[in-house]
Amino acid sequence: MSPPPTGESEPSRRPMIVALTGGIASGKSAVAKRFEALGVPVIDADDVARETVAPGSPALAEIVRRFGEDALDGEGNLDRARMRKRIFDHPSDRRALESILHPKIRKAMHDFAASKADSPYILFAIPLLVETGQAKDMDRVIVVDAPRALRVERARSRDGSSLETIEAIIDSQADRESLLAVADIVIENSGDMKDLDTSVEQAHRKCLCLARKQDRV
Repeated sequence: MSPPPTGESEPSRRPMIVALTGGIASGKSAVAKRFEALGVPVIDADDVARETVAPGSPALAEIVRRFGEDALDGEGNLDRARMRKRIFDHPSDRRALESILHPKIRKAMHDFAASKADSPYILFAIPLLVETGQAKDMDRVIVVDAPRALRVERARSRDGSSLETIEAIIDSQADRESLLAVADIVIENSGDMKDLDTSVEQAHRKCLCLARKQDRV
C-alpha cells in the first residue's frame, strides 16, 4: 500500500469487527462471556438496546410518539412484553420500531469499536444479524450453532415459555442455512462446558490470526 501524500496523516486504526450471532438459546451469551474472559472487548446489541430506551432517553420519547403511551409500563419503562407481541403480530410496527432503534444502536456499537483501537479484534454480539442485514458490514462472523430440539429445551427451561411460543420465535428468526451461509467460524454448542471452552479458544486463535492478516493488508 502506498504511503499517504505528504501532509496527510495515517488513517486511524480500528480493530477487526467480529459479529457473534445465532438463534435463540444457541448459547450466544455463554460464548460471549468466554471471549470476554480471554480479554476480547465485547458489546452486546441487546444491552445497548436496553440502554437506548432508558427512561428519559430520546429513543423512548420517539417510541411513545409513534406507538402511544401503551408502549410504557406502569413505571414509565418500555413495556417489552407488550411491544414484543405487537411487533411480532404487525410487521409494519416492527419496521417502525427498528427505524427508531437500529441507527442509534449501530452508532453506539461503532463508537465502542473506535474506542478499542488497541485491541486486535472486538466482538459485536448481534442476535438478529442476518435478519437486519448487518452481516455484510462485519469483517468476520461467528455463528453459534445447536440442534433445534436442544435449543427448544434450553429456551423452555430458561424462560418458562410454552413450546408454541418458542417454536414461533425460532420460526421467525433466520434459519440455520442462512446463518451458516454468512459464517466465517462456526462454534457448535451441543456438548458440555469443556467442549465449549475448547471451541471458543480455537475460535479466538483464529480471530487473532485473521486480525493480524487484516493489519498487513
